[in-house]
Formats: sequence, C-alpha cells, structure tokens
Amino acid sequence: MDDVEFTAPGKGPWELEATHFSRPMARFGGTAYPEAMPKGFGQGMARYGAMLDHLQPAIVNGFCYIQPVAYLAPKGAMGPPPTPVLWLLTRLHPKMRARIATAARAFEEKQWRQDLEVWDTTDKPGAIEAHQAIQMIDVGALTDDGLVEHLAQCHQHLTKMIELHHKYTSTSTVVTGDFLVQTLGWTDATPGEVCSLLQGSSPISNGFAAEELIKAGEALATSDSAMTRLRSADPATEKIESLSGDPDVGPAVRAYVDAVRFRSVGYDVGDATAGEMPDLLVGALLTAADGTTPRPEDTSRVDALRAKVPAEHVAEFDALLAEARLVNRLRDERGVYSDGWATGLARRALLEAGRRLHDRGLLLDAQHAADLRIDELASLLRGDGGPTPTEAAEHHAWRTTKTIADAPPFLTAMPAPPPPAEILPPAGRRTMRAIGAVLSNLFAVSEEDNTETVLRGMSVNEGTYEGTARLVDDAADFGRIQQGDVLVTRNTSPYFNVVLPLLGAIVTDRGGQLSHAAIVAREYGIPGVVGTRDATTTIPDGARIRVDGTTGEVHVLSVP
Repeated sequence: MDDVEFTAPGKGPWELEATHFSRPMARFGGTAYPEAMPKGFGQGMARYGAMLDHLQPAIVNGFCYIQPVAYLAPKGAMGPPPTPVLWLLTRLHPKMRARIATAARAFEEKQWRQDLEVWDTTDKPGAIEAHQAIQMIDVGALTDDGLVEHLAQCHQHLTKMIELHHKYTSTSTVVTGDFLVQTLGWTDATPGEVCSLLQGSSPISNGFAAEELIKAGEALATSDSAMTRLRSADPATEKIESLSGDPDVGPAVRAYVDAVRFRSVGYDVGDATAGEMPDLLVGALLTAADGTTPRPEDTSRVDALRAKVPAEHVAEFDALLAEARLVNRLRDERGVYSDGWATGLARRALLEAGRRLHDRGLLLDAQHAADLRIDELASLLRGDGGPTPTEAAEHHAWRTTKTIADAPPFLTAMPAPPPPAEILPPAGRRTMRAIGAVLSNLFAVSEEDNTETVLRGMSVNEGTYEGTARLVDDAADFGRIQQGDVLVTRNTSPYFNVVLPLLGAIVTDRGGQLSHAAIVAREYGIPGVVGTRDATTTIPDGARIRVDGTTGEVHVLSVP
C-alpha cells in the first residue's frame, strides 16, 4: 500500500486535518465521520448566522482532509466564493440577509445560553442514557448475528454522537472568539494572556471522571492496606480487581473505573480505551491518593488585564469574559459525553468481533477488526467471505505506521484565505472575526526556529518544569507514562484527560492557545508549550527536558 496515490475527493483545494488526526483513521470509524461532522457543524453555524456553513471532511487513504463550505456556495462548488466581489454579490441574496439577521439575534439574545440549556437538560442526559444502554449489553454473550446487529447499532450511535459533538462547535467557538477579538483590540495582550482568563471554568478539563477519581483517592488514602496493595509490584489488573472488591474502598474505586474504562483516549476506534491501560489507571489512583489537585484559579490575571482595558470598555470586557467562562466547559464536555464515549463502546464491540474472527483464523490479530468496514465485518462473522487476513493486516499496518508526515498537506492547491470581514455588515463581521480568531488559535504553530536542543512554541502557563520526556505517538503509549513525566505528543484530544493527574508538563507539535493541550494545561495548572512543530521528531523518549512556561522554550538537557 506504500505506492498509493492521493487524489482530491472533489473540486477545489483540500487541506490535511493535522491537528486532531495525526494518523490515518480506522476504516470502521472513517465511514461515520464524513457524514456526521458536517451535519452537526452546519446546524451550529446556522444558529449563529455564520458565513461559513460547514467544514466538509473527506477520507483519502485513511487521512482526513477538510474543505470549508461557505453559506450559499454555488451548488457543486466547495469553499468560499473566490473573490470579495462575489461575496458582496452573494450577501445581497435575501437568504444571506436573513442569515446575517440571525447573526445579529444570536448576539442580542445570547444564543449560547439557550444552547447550554438544551445541552444540560436534553442532549447531554440523552447521550448518557444512550451510552449506558449500550454499555449494559454483554457483547460476549451475543450470537454472531446479534453481534452484527450490535456493531451496526454502535456505528449508528457513533455517527449520531459525532453529529452531536459538532452541533455545539459554534457555541463553544463564537463566544470565546468574540471575547478574544474584542480584548485583543482593546489591549496589547497576547492571545495566551487573554485565554488564560478562562482557567478554572471547565472542570471536566481537569480529567474526565475527575470527581470519581478524587473520591477514589480520598477513600484509598484512609486505608493503609489498600495503599500497600496499590503500591505493590503486582500486575495493575490484579491491583484494580483486588481494590474493587475491597469492602471499604471498593465502591469508590469501581465508580472511577466504571466511569472511564469505556472512554476512548483518542478520536478513533483504533485508539485504546482507558480500561485497556490498567497501569495508567493505577497511576491515576496513586496520584489521587497522594492528594494532587489542580491549581486553584488565579484571579489576579483578570485584574491585571482588566486594568489595560480602556475605561469605556471595562463593563463590556467583564460581560464578555463572564459569557466566555460560562460557555467554556462545553469545549470538552461535548466530546467527552458524545463521541468520546461512543468511540470506546464501538471499540469494545470491534474487539469482540476481532476475537471471534481471530479464533476462526479469519484475522491475524483481533485488533485488525477496527480496520474493516462494518459490511466487511458482518460478512466475515456470517461466514459469507470478505477481506483476507492479509488484507486486514495491511490496512492495520498502514494505519499504525503512517503519520501525517506521509500525506501531502494539500490536495489540488493550497486554499485561499477567506475574504476580509470588513466587506460584511457588522453582525456578519463580528461572527466571522470570532470564528476566525478561534480557528487561528486552534490550528496555529510557532514560526520560531528550532534546534536539536531548544524548541520554541507558544507558552501556556508561567513556571518551569524539568522531567522525563514521554513520547506518546498513539494511545498505546499511554501505559508507559509515569507520574511526573512530560507528555510530548503531536496533539491531544479531550480524551487525553485521563492521563492529566500523572503529568508534570505538556509539549506538542501542533495547536495554538485554544488547542486542547493548551486548555488542559491551563486548567490543571501545569506548564505547557504548544505548536513547536518538531517536538516529537527532536526530543528522544526518556530524555531529560526543561519546559519553560515563561519563554515558551523546551530545552533538551540530556538524552538516554
């Protein structure tokens, strides 16, 4: 498969999605994403009257490529109108005027508050109920036909949850972006300084199931015998099983394990779940028992930045900050309670299918099931033929050995920048600038030069930390993380939160001040340097490094 060609999936330029997906997607999940993501994304953009209608993903040789689609784009044409003149002509359309009126109402009526209420009272509880119903199914007890039906159910559920995740992308984007744009316009602050004011407003970014973990840690800390078992040299699986059965600490430990074991730690069904990494869970329990907690919120930063705001805008600054902090939790909640959970449940079903097919000699490894489409799995389980074991193994090898470095960054051409926001009426302009600010601070990377011993990125949190670099290429590497390690990775997802209690600092190749890595570093109060471009190819695993949260530099002090 190494000689594959990369052909554009449609007209216009396509850009490699390198911030969320660092590898090819597993074929099972790759068939759900292109349908569900633009559907949910479009719903959100419509609520806020955005000129961007949706982002259209396409899977090319397993890699995800993205193309923006403008509202009222000509049928069959992707991306924004090619010139500002066409934008101006398009905006005269009655539907465009109605769209801009929607944008104005979104700010006047605080559409995000309505979205939060729907999320809290309907969508989030409904998603949890659906997850729990699937989680209660004993996949091992299903017949082959029953497992085929269950796989279809998981695929449909995953599709719905991806749509749900992106339904709230606009909600978690427009408010934050507007606050960022306005504050940068009023002050000489950097995006990092502005984003730091959101620290403490997203509890789930401290690690999903954070409440359950804290309670488990408190219970363990009161039992000498439990702590002795937790610190023993026994295998992690045995520790968890023993502690779960303990009459004193068992309920709290089980509550934590049950809350995380079917949560994916990546974006894809090819990524492991937390339950597949018992060493990680034991490490988190140990850290919780030692009483390590996130740093308390620092209100002095708000006061310092407010002092830079012109007096006539202070009240507006305070109001915008309050709204941004109100909505900020949605950024991670929408993933943790939607596709993050659904991805893990789908993986559980895939591993059961893989185990059966491996036992019958139809797969070389149970893990290869994720690299087959749902129709291929159904055919194999029913004995109707399908891909050979070698073909499935080749798909798996492609996904697990190739990275974004093996794919062209653009197909057809590099996309043109969006037209200037100034050509739009005020409401459309405000929305466009807000979305643009978030996107630029989500996908940004540093342009500073790097050397073999010093990497430069964007600083998240002041302070300096020295520790052992732990390179995480994919979820399977999480089991090697030890307490106090520095996570060095291409990018992170909200589902990386399970490792947060163990980390001393975070360093990434990709992502800006609004990337997930930056958010969790702020929430947990640990130094972070994001968007270095080259950290994973420069820093050896096990190296001693210093992460300087003040200068935005990462120094390689020694190599193993």
